[in-house]
Amino acid sequence: QVQLVESGGGLVQAGGSLRLSCAASGRTFMTYTMGWFCQAPGKEREFVAAISYSGFNTHYADSVKGRFTISRDNAVNTVYLQMNSLKREDTAVYYCAAWRTSYWSGSYSPDYWGQGTQVTVSS
Repeated sequence: QVQLVESGGGLVQAGGSLRLSCAASGRTFMTYTMGWFCQAPGKEREFVAAISYSGFNTHYADSVKGRFTISRDNAVNTVYLQMNSLKREDTAVYYCAAWRTSYWSGSYSPDYWGQGTQVTVSS
C-alpha cells in the first residue's frame, strides 16, 4: 500500500502558474508510474498526465499539452505538476495517482489515489 499526499493547490489568476506536489509514503521503493487526474464540479474525473518511473516517458491530455509539465524526483518520492498559462476551465480538484507498473500502460484506472488538492483559477 502507498499513501499519496498532494499539496500546492490554491487560487491563481488566469494566465498564472502553480506547481502541485505529490509526496508518496509507505512502499516508496516500488517502481510506480505516477500521474495526475482532475475533477471539476459536476464532471467526471479526467486524466491529466502520467510519468514513468524512469521519468523518460510522459503522457498528457490534449487539453494541457504545452501548458502543463509532469516531473518526478525519485530521491524524495515526489511527483510534480507544473501548471502554466492556467485557464478558468482548469479549476478542479487535482488528484495524484499511482500505477503498480514502471511505465504507463494507457490505463485510466490507477492503483492508488491521493486525497486531492483544490486548484481555482479566477478570471
